Amino acid sequence: MSLAARLMRALTDPDFALEDGHLDLSQVSEEELGSLLVAAYRVDASATHAMTMARFAVEDAAGERQPRYTPDACRRMFEALVEKCEKRGWADLTLGLGALERCTGPLPDVSEPARTLVGFWLEKDTVRQPYALLAVAGLAGDGTLRAAVERLSRDVGPIVADEIAVIAGLAPAEQALLSEIARDHRFDSPLAHAWRRSADNPAYVAFARRALEAAADRTDAIRVGEIPYRADKAFTDREITSLGQALRVALLRDEPWLPELFERLLPGVALAPTAAKSLPSQALLYEVVRAAQDFPTPELVTAIRTVRRTVRHAGVPKQLDKMLKKVDAALAERTDVALRLPRLEFDTASVSGSAAGGVLRRTAGDYQAVVMVTETATLTWEKEGRPLRSVPAPVRRDHAALVKELRDLVKRVNAQLVTLLRALEGGFAVEAVHSYGWWRTELAGHPLARTLVRRLIWEIEVAPGEWRAVLPEAEEHLPDAPDDASVRLWHPLRSDPHAVRAWRGLLTERCIRQPFKQAFREIYLLTPAEERTRVYSNRFAAHIVHYRKMFALFRARGWKSDLLGPWDDGDGDEAERTLAAGEWRVRFFHTWADWAGDDELASTDQVRFDRRVEGVWREAPLADVPPLVFSEAMRDVDLFVGVTSIAADPDWTDGGRERTYWERAGFAELTESAEARRDVLERVLPRLKIAGRCTVDGRFLIVRGDLRTYKIHLGSANILMEPDDSYLCIVPARRSGDGKVFLPFEDDRLSLILSKAFLLAADTEITDESILTQIKRGA
Repeated sequence: MSLAARLMRALTDPDFALEDGHLDLSQVSEEELGSLLVAAYRVDASATHAMTMARFAVEDAAGERQPRYTPDACRRMFEALVEKCEKRGWADLTLGLGALERCTGPLPDVSEPARTLVGFWLEKDTVRQPYALLAVAGLAGDGTLRAAVERLSRDVGPIVADEIAVIAGLAPAEQALLSEIARDHRFDSPLAHAWRRSADNPAYVAFARRALEAAADRTDAIRVGEIPYRADKAFTDREITSLGQALRVALLRDEPWLPELFERLLPGVALAPTAAKSLPSQALLYEVVRAAQDFPTPELVTAIRTVRRTVRHAGVPKQLDKMLKKVDAALAERTDVALRLPRLEFDTASVSGSAAGGVLRRTAGDYQAVVMVTETATLTWEKEGRPLRSVPAPVRRDHAALVKELRDLVKRVNAQLVTLLRALEGGFAVEAVHSYGWWRTELAGHPLARTLVRRLIWEIEVAPGEWRAVLPEAEEHLPDAPDDASVRLWHPLRSDPHAVRAWRGLLTERCIRQPFKQAFREIYLLTPAEERTRVYSNRFAAHIVHYRKMFALFRARGWKSDLLGPWDDGDGDEAERTLAAGEWRVRFFHTWADWAGDDELASTDQVRFDRRVEGVWREAPLADVPPLVFSEAMRDVDLFVGVTSIAADPDWTDGGRERTYWERAGFAELTESAEARRDVLERVLPRLKIAGRCTVDGRFLIVRGDLRTYKIHLGSANILMEPDDSYLCIVPARRSGDGKVFLPFEDDRLSLILSKAFLLAADTEITDESILTQIKRGA
């Protein structure tokens, strides 16, 4: 008996025994999987162990693959939905519509069960899945569709009624496509591919604009008193859901009329027309920010931050700040729009030097404010051209609003620069390419972006397939090239080792500090071990890490993960991040391990990759992952482990398996990130005053002091002392490094290593008794 037949028997026969263990459904066809899914949907909570096990196996396989349905399976799916409604009071209508969409033959007549389903829902006070209900009603006939439209349009207001009418007028196939965004709850957002389907529907796109403009008109009317103000009552819950969906469609399409709409709608929902601290619609404001988390644009982020500064309710800014962290991370991933920076009245004409950034000047009485953008934006004050150390007292007294405005501007510019850098760096995985004319004006010549962009290495396609690498900061003039020539960021993975070494040497010699690690960027190539394991990597498995610190890094780097802990289903998760414009996904498995005092520990496991195929994630062999996608994903995982491993904790004293791991990993072979650290160290050491006391030997920086010789591990920064390799514990101060050593990129671990090297090279001058006691014990 085939596996498909055994599974069907297990799902339908309570007396059939199915062997325990992992069920591999890879050999089950997509049509067989569709029929099995129908049977699995009929399995309820009272089923036998074998039935439940088969159901979970089928549902898991359906989540990874795209089931297909015979006409008979489609009909049986609708019958199963009717059974669910009768037994449990609810059924997922999108399952029936999905079955019809992926039907392998002529569509069956499902009008009778469709009519039953619609009748069941129309009798309820609250209608869930309204879009799907309309699509099902269309299958039942015109009379049923009219009844559904009338019921769904009742007491919902003109915005929702307009939406219902638009959807009712679509063809059944288009209704089914839109049903994927019919959310039961506005806090849950469907996958991006469902929104893309909606964004391709002209009728729904037209509705989206009408709905959002109608919402702005309503807030305008509240502001001028045409509509009485009631706190948080400007829109109903149903309207907020519809407006949120309309906004996502418009944001996904990056509609040009949106920025002007934001200027009306956001203040309209956030500021009462009276002096009240309440909002016309706090719920819609939060829904707008949730939409920005899905499909952000620079203009919407700016509008949200503007409103955040003016809203009167004490709790709202705090909530917006939390939500904006996710918005900023999402904008950095949306590389097609994140590079669109406003100029904000900054100018470069009055600033000399090829690498000069933007400058903005404002007059305040006898004084002048100067906002200058170099690596970051800074605010200074001048009088008659002479710089002042602080804000002049007359300015603080007479121009307080201007001071606040400029300080907010500095924060805003700095936030935009952070987003720009994240977007540029995120462009590696999608191999983002720009036209030379646009790049020259909007990036290399932009008053806010130019100082960052010019310190990065770029490649210009001077002939088909022939790329020339340039570092604008080291060039007297930008290269001549046609406006339509292609430009992309240089990546060491695409370059030969000789060229990589040359770029690293140039940066070091000229003391050019890159805004993020590029020339010294680590590259990760497939290893023989990963070729053997084929679909997963154990390269970063079996590490013990500080869990909360790693969880924070997940969020900071745009990864999604559930919080783990000692509770049900809190023992393990897979952090994930989408790459290459949503075409690839990386998953990093980890499990909650234990407490260490007040700290929480986790252990790391496999890394796997999935490719999106027909809207569904399918696991892919590592060899099929594009090299840049693989390298950038593994670089993130290396960062998570390297920064949070307990091996890098200098005062770890706990025993047990954690101590064994600490002793092994704290002085282990170097990872790719530590290898890059060693390369930098070899280049900067000759420039240091302690150069004569330092050598790089394998995985260690050897420092010769007067009392002892020290070996600083280039991965963990842990220290061993010769001649007996005894451990030296030095807990770093809050400020590491001596602040004067040039590094071509920011690296906290390298700064820590150098600070320890400076300390130990002059070990006779150490005054800390805890350090001296350890050194003298075996000297």
